[in-house]
Amino acid sequence: MVNQVNLTTKGIQSSQGSAGVKQANGKPGGFAATLAKETQRQEALTISQHAQKRLDSSHVTLSNQDMQRINTAVDKASLKGSNQSLVMMDDLALVVSIKNRVVITAVDEARTKEGIFTNIDSVVIA
Repeated sequence: MVNQVNLTTKGIQSSQGSAGVKQANGKPGGFAATLAKETQRQEALTISQHAQKRLDSSHVTLSNQDMQRINTAVDKASLKGSNQSLVMMDDLALVVSIKNRVVITAVDEARTKEGIFTNIDSVVIA
């Protein structure tokens, strides 16, 4: 049996006739769609429930511009090989998992009086 790729029908046709025609790209939403979706998900910054509770209790709302600033800071930390970074932005400190692109916790100005942040390997000023 000989298989031929037919570029006009985007399928594979065997020498047995048109009964053996299959889609070359698999099912809809196949590998390419999954790859694009996963890549986009990995690039998106998320906020953990704990961090969101901290932000809510401090009456802090992050605007789209704030999220862009945090994303830029995370990108910079990633390029330097950081794993967990403290992102300083205005009166807000955020501990971010760089690899997972997740804001782990948020500390507002009132809570930064202790001045101690643990389990970080870098600081980025956004």
